[in-house]
Amino acid sequence: MATGPSIWIDGSPAEALPLPDRGLDFGDGLFETMLVHQGSPLLLDYHWQRLTVGLQTLGFPDTFDHARACLEAACHSLASHPWVALRLTVTRGGAPRGYAPPADAEPRVVITAAPLSQDRRELAAPARIDWAELRWSSQPALAGLKHLNRLEQVMAAREAQRQGLDEVLVMDQSGNPCSVSAGNIFLASEGRLHTPALELCGVAGTRRRFVLEQVAPALGIPAEEGVVTREQILGADELFYCNSLRGLQSVAALGSTEWQSFPLCEALHQQYWKSLKC
Repeated sequence: MATGPSIWIDGSPAEALPLPDRGLDFGDGLFETMLVHQGSPLLLDYHWQRLTVGLQTLGFPDTFDHARACLEAACHSLASHPWVALRLTVTRGGAPRGYAPPADAEPRVVITAAPLSQDRRELAAPARIDWAELRWSSQPALAGLKHLNRLEQVMAAREAQRQGLDEVLVMDQSGNPCSVSAGNIFLASEGRLHTPALELCGVAGTRRRFVLEQVAPALGIPAEEGVVTREQILGADELFYCNSLRGLQSVAALGSTEWQSFPLCEALHQQYWKSLKC
């Protein structure tokens, strides 16, 4: 594998996307970002389950077996690399112009993979973030899904870039904290974990689910979803965010609010990798 990204389309190495494609034209599709360790995607069942829900919600033909075969073919060539960032994208494929999806759609599977240099088991340095000016749009029909319409995330990431920050914390339309541009947030308060519910907007991350279902329970830490307010964030004992490539990353500063120690996040990080058996 070269230092740059490798690309497969429908299981075969490729350099260009066939056109037309509804994923490019309309964002008509879904994707999963996976961390691959020595050829094995971590938490693969969680990724498949979220993708399956998304495919059903968007009314795609059954393409699970095809996507799985394409992933297996790509991962076979990645076994010699310790850490790889892999993106599996499923679009509705080519079709005549117009928003309405064709009845005979043939979904297309696009996989890109790029090596990562850092050992992902190392806890990243605490992040410096701030509040985003942008707010996530409300759309219950798509909330939780990792669909291809990511312009809001692009705009939020651009805010962080302009300010020289690691991330920005984005609120929903009601003014409640929701997530960072590329990850889910958790706050710790009095030994409990809280994470925003994602009923109107946001992506239901695989690592968010992993923390809620396995990591926190393994340490006996109560963890719950619900409405999280700005005041709760600012008064938290700790704040961290998570995604598939970073794992867990504590927050050292949110604007002028600072945190000095991160014992709970550090314990969760250790349990996270213990639970992954990696």
